[in-house]
Amino acid sequence: MKIAILGATSRIAQDLILSFSKNKEYNFSLFSRNIKLLKEWVSSANLNGEYQVQAYDDFSDNQKYDIIINFVGIGDPEKAQKMGSDIFKITEKYDDMVLEYLKLHKETKYFFLSSGAVYGGNYQKPVDENTVATIDINNLKSTDWYTLAKLHAEAKHRALFNFSIVDVRVFNYFSHTQDMNARFLITDIVRAIKNKKVFKTSADNIVRDFITPPDFYHLVQSIIEYKPINTALDCYTQAPISKFDLLTELQQQFGLDYSIDKVVNIVNATGSKMHYYSTYKKAEKMGYKPENTALEGVTMEMKAILIA
Repeated sequence: MKIAILGATSRIAQDLILSFSKNKEYNFSLFSRNIKLLKEWVSSANLNGEYQVQAYDDFSDNQKYDIIINFVGIGDPEKAQKMGSDIFKITEKYDDMVLEYLKLHKETKYFFLSSGAVYGGNYQKPVDENTVATIDINNLKSTDWYTLAKLHAEAKHRALFNFSIVDVRVFNYFSHTQDMNARFLITDIVRAIKNKKVFKTSADNIVRDFITPPDFYHLVQSIIEYKPINTALDCYTQAPISKFDLLTELQQQFGLDYSIDKVVNIVNATGSKMHYYSTYKKAEKMGYKPENTALEGVTMEMKAILIA
């Protein structure tokens, strides 16, 4: 099976590639704007000759792919804020490139990395099958740009109902390989533990569902093995975790020291979210069964960082 991966320098893409590397039936074309960086990573990961590094200019209708997975985008909220409206151009450019390819290769399956942010709203409760996307169209803010870029892409995909396109909405992802300097709740916690600093947090007991590399791989593998379909689905684990339950567990396991502070610098590129996770388990119908809870996944990845 031939798989093309766009945005192959992103951590979530590379985690998936490493998970796929155990399956010798697949061979890969890895696309990136930074060829040098990608080649260095392929070499350092000891990946074999089945992994071909290519520039986007090399992406051609003449090449045959069974699967195309598009990871192009911004994974760091701070970088997303700085990018601003350019997120529209980047999202559309590479998405359109794949859609043009599909017009000539209708049998190819396309997986697009979307986001839980497409639902909009304030996430006062978790989203579910009946949640209606909410956009305050008369009062748009910079935190809406990412949401709208992904929503626009999803709407375009549903309109192309004859193509096999699955939008995979990632809410929270954590891996021991990701940039620990990125501004996420979980990476802020890692830095506090490693640097033996007090982790300062607000009194809001937010709830998150962190999917980690093993379950993300299981989800993607389930979609690959399922029949061609045009749909969107949400990522999820066996169970989400509240912030203070997470902090208590990390305090016990890794010695995290934390305090509640009224004034905390939090980066929210897509807006504040109390319950940023989904109970919509559509992927179940495709055979996806998560192995871990959010807490189990996080602690396993934490051990790889802190006890390695």
